[in-house]
Amino acid sequence: MQAQSEKRPEMTVENRPEVPEMISIRQAAKRGVLPERALRRFVATGQIPTVRSGRTAYINYDLLLEQLQSGVGAIWHQHR
Repeated sequence: MQAQSEKRPEMTVENRPEVPEMISIRQAAKRGVLPERALRRFVATGQIPTVRSGRTAYINYDLLLEQLQSGVGAIWHQHR
C-alpha cells in the first residue's frame, strides 16, 4: 500500500506562523513588566514558563503579559 503524500502549501509572508517574541529575564525587567528578582522567582517556581539556551532563560513576552493579566499579577501583589 502506497502512502499518498500531502502537499504542503508554499510558505509566504501572509501564511507563515507567528513567531513569539522571546526575551531574557533581564530584558523583560528592563521593559518594566516586573522587577528582575520577581521574574526570576516566578521562573524558579514554574509560574512563568521559559525556554533555556545555556544559562539564559527566555520568556515568551506576549504570553507573560497574558499571564500577568489573568492571575500571576495577583501573585506579584502578594510579594510586594
